[in-house]
Amino acid sequence: MTDELDAMNEPLDKDMIIIKSFLEHLEYTLGKDKYSATKYDRYNALAYAVRKYLVERWLDTQQAYYNTDNKRVYYISMEFLMGRTLGNSLINLGLYDDFRDAINSLGYDFEEILSEEQDAGLGNGGLGRLAACFLDSMATMSIPAYGYGIRYEYGIFRQQIVDGAQVEIPDNWLRYRNPWELDRQEHLHTVKFYGRVITTFNKDNKLVREWVDTEDVMAMAYDTPIPGYDTQTVNTLRLWSAKSSREFDLKFFNEGNYIRAVEKKMQTETISKVLYPADNVIEGKELRFKQEYFLASATVHDVLYRFKKKHTDMRLLPEKVAIQLNDTHPTLAIPELMRVLIDLENVEWEDAWAITKKTFAYTNHTILPEALEQWPVWFFEQILPRHLQIIYEINDYFMKEVRARFPDDPDRPARMSIVEEHWERKIRMAHLAIVGSHSVNGVAELHSQILRERLFKDFYEMYPERFNNKTNGITQRRWLKMANPPLAHLIDDYIGDGWVTDLYELEKLRAVAEDPEFSQRWQEVKRCNKEELAAYILKHNDIVVDPNSLFDCQVKRIHEYKRQLLNVLHIITLYNRIKENPEAEVTPRTFIFAGKAAPAYFAAKLVIRLINGVAKVVNEDPDVAGRIKVVFLANYSVSLAEQIFPASDLSEQISTAGTEASGTGNMKFALNGALTIGTLDGANIEMAEEVHRENIFIFGLTAEEVSHLKEQGYNPREYYNGNPELKKAIDMISSGFFAQGTPDLFVPLTDSLMNLGDNYMLLADYASYIACQEEVGKLFRNKNEWARLAILNCAGMGKFSSDRTIEEYAREIWGIKPMDVHPGTVNVKRL
Repeated sequence: MTDELDAMNEPLDKDMIIIKSFLEHLEYTLGKDKYSATKYDRYNALAYAVRKYLVERWLDTQQAYYNTDNKRVYYISMEFLMGRTLGNSLINLGLYDDFRDAINSLGYDFEEILSEEQDAGLGNGGLGRLAACFLDSMATMSIPAYGYGIRYEYGIFRQQIVDGAQVEIPDNWLRYRNPWELDRQEHLHTVKFYGRVITTFNKDNKLVREWVDTEDVMAMAYDTPIPGYDTQTVNTLRLWSAKSSREFDLKFFNEGNYIRAVEKKMQTETISKVLYPADNVIEGKELRFKQEYFLASATVHDVLYRFKKKHTDMRLLPEKVAIQLNDTHPTLAIPELMRVLIDLENVEWEDAWAITKKTFAYTNHTILPEALEQWPVWFFEQILPRHLQIIYEINDYFMKEVRARFPDDPDRPARMSIVEEHWERKIRMAHLAIVGSHSVNGVAELHSQILRERLFKDFYEMYPERFNNKTNGITQRRWLKMANPPLAHLIDDYIGDGWVTDLYELEKLRAVAEDPEFSQRWQEVKRCNKEELAAYILKHNDIVVDPNSLFDCQVKRIHEYKRQLLNVLHIITLYNRIKENPEAEVTPRTFIFAGKAAPAYFAAKLVIRLINGVAKVVNEDPDVAGRIKVVFLANYSVSLAEQIFPASDLSEQISTAGTEASGTGNMKFALNGALTIGTLDGANIEMAEEVHRENIFIFGLTAEEVSHLKEQGYNPREYYNGNPELKKAIDMISSGFFAQGTPDLFVPLTDSLMNLGDNYMLLADYASYIACQEEVGKLFRNKNEWARLAILNCAGMGKFSSDRTIEEYAREIWGIKPMDVHPGTVNVKRL
């Protein structure tokens, strides 16, 4: 290989520059030649070659931020579901075709090399994927921004399906090198736990509180470059890894106690091992609490370190820093900033509180009251005693405001208090986030309305100016240009590629929705994508599916409110109709499920078993062959989603109205030409407005009707007894028909519907859902009309770009403007 490199010393064209860089990294970075290199070696060499281009722009960007000293936003999230980086980086750098041609010219399969990359195990669901889309948009729009999270060694988990059940195995995604990250050993911050607070007086006779006798953990930074599309801007995702302040106890080792010698290191570093440790045991809850403070503390110290490079007056902090809390997980950053300002920077309490409120903004992502985080007071007493004092002080200050504002409402202070006083005393993290932020936003119009009118009604009445809506969006660079190149190229041919940075450009597709040639090409693209997914299903599930059938997809986290069980009831109903009348006209369908259930979530895991139980019965029954197939794809991830969305015909968005904050899977499906069947919930409502109601399948109760029915007294048995098809489907589940020898296996699911109140009103929406699905089946038989509506759905997705969402955050919440980054600005002063 050295001979090949030597032959490249003459002036090189672009292809040769790429090849030279690739071969150099293969030989000198990895120590391999073309004979010993594995596929994964070739991936790493290619990644390092691409990283060179990223780092050049990255350094220019950071230098520009330092020189201009513009206000910056710091986006803190427990999750960043990034997906694969290599292809996305090449697209954003504008080098995809160049690298593909150069690598293929060496005789390698470029796409095969791309597939070697593991998805980063930094997220679980929509929260993390939204954060990743936002990072892409902030870089593309040249917003000075940093993402902050935790560098989980094992991520969430890898899902396997064994005998129909979910089995969790560790996702050791960092087993091998991660070529995209750079460890920043110089960026170490001390994070304190436990200890006690002592009170003293300083030389000015001022009361001072000091947090002492703490157990310290070091937070070490790992940085990943985030490139914008067709711009010089490359922003930073900084992830924290827990390192022990005591690596090795030689005393224990010399005594022969080898376990004790490394025990402290192992306990400390557990903090950044796993995303969302199980919270059904106290140890898991404590670890999760410590993770949240670890992220909050390290980030606050890092932000202040950067701020203090140019400023000494802490009152300027809100003019230079905006911190966005992505849900309640990072809320401990609020009392942490207060602690630093008061205890370390000697800022007066009221000044510190004013600075803090102007600095933070909070995004709420859940409507379900049980999902709003609350931590026991005794956690704070033991683990964060100084923060508990500060929270009490904040609450006292706040309670005085509440009583002064609403003197005739004696119950209001208890409802609004940050401290829950009933039963076990707890700290309400959502209340702390609202009180400590200048902005509180929901993520869809309905969601924000529910926050104002129901969930946080008291707070809205007190601080109406703080509440606003920022409807979620997705990045079209990944979810169309990268995930579906054939469709992206087709769109480019007809309307140009302006949609890549301005998704409203897709409106131009309305003009060709009835064009026969365009429709035919659209259908051909969909057919090819379905054939690719069918091949994946055959390889991984050993199930043959028909690409001509309707691909009916529900892929998302498994949760009762998302109502995968309602989808299953429809499948069973179709199955029964065919069994009773083999000549019945039924549109052939392939039902595709994917998603993970939380390890301790019994009901969700049982739904997975039911889906696979139904699949086994349906797929093996010759009477329904060619009519219905059911597939559950294991280990749902960003990369798997990139295969499913382009191949989907129907998108299932069927949560109970008033439970889904927004959803973004609905947007990804529609952008790739799938029609939506859904309730008027989350962003479905705004999608129906944008694509026009007649081009989307809406069923079921509205959020208002759901609330009204619950108030009246909802009786699910009335629906069960009044609908023979529903009754038969539920009886089959409870009888063990799909349980493969364990008759009572699914009784807990039917009990939840029949005897425990059917909390998510599946039975109330069943008849409407079945009728709506019949309309879907009829329409799909008219291929040209289906394609027309799919094109119109894609054309209506302009509003749902994360670029639009970020522009609104920057303008209305952060007060930040884009800034140009010019190449070649690097000098000795770097951050």
